[in-house]
Amino acid sequence: MDSLPVVLVTGAAQRIGREIALHLAASGWRVGVHYRSSAAAAQATVAEIQAAGGQAQAFAADLADELACNALLPAVLAACGRVDAVVNNASLFEYDDVASYCAARMEAHWRANTMPAILLARALHAALGEAQCGCVVNILDQKLWNPNPDYLSYTLSKAALEAANTLLAQALAPKVRVCGVAPGVTLHSGEMSDAEFSASHTMTPLQRSSTPDDVARAVRFLLESPAVTGTTLLVDGGQHLQAQGRDVMFLARNEPQGRA
Repeated sequence: MDSLPVVLVTGAAQRIGREIALHLAASGWRVGVHYRSSAAAAQATVAEIQAAGGQAQAFAADLADELACNALLPAVLAACGRVDAVVNNASLFEYDDVASYCAARMEAHWRANTMPAILLARALHAALGEAQCGCVVNILDQKLWNPNPDYLSYTLSKAALEAANTLLAQALAPKVRVCGVAPGVTLHSGEMSDAEFSASHTMTPLQRSSTPDDVARAVRFLLESPAVTGTTLLVDGGQHLQAQGRDVMFLARNEPQGRA
């Protein structure tokens, strides 16, 4: 069983990260379930994987803390004996726009959404054995291909991460492949109501956006596709194909175009 590949999934205690962890465990991966403060939820994810016959272990770290982030992958390596992949899923998603933008808010999003992915990719490259090749999958957002000015700091941090896909894929080849998955409306977020989520989820050419299972399948495809690097899969029901001047939550509320 120790020959099974190991993947670290950040933010895996709940929501999309949890679905990715469960899906990869069911597909033969040993999973490092990272969490920041949701210890009970992380242990529940680990228990569900183990009950289904899989292998998982929880690891705590505040990824916005550079020292803690740098220590995370070595901790997984020490516990599991190997690390083959990282899925950078943990994310900060807080509202701001041009009027409310400030340096502190931008820095908070950068430290949560961009910096950890770069540090963990570098750590994976250093941890791989001579005969190992690895993969990093960064969870992005279809907003990058269909931009609007809502959630400004969040969007900028994800745009930087998307650019890092290309730079890291170049810098870390041939040992590490670096790819992205860009979901659409997948789960409730922010102040979105049930009705707003339902309306937002259908604002695509396919009349349905992504589900957590859709995202997990895309992640697994990239992890298991050795010829793919430096690119992103848009998993959003085609949402990126139609211009949206505001975030879909506000469109679902029929709020006017322009600044919130």
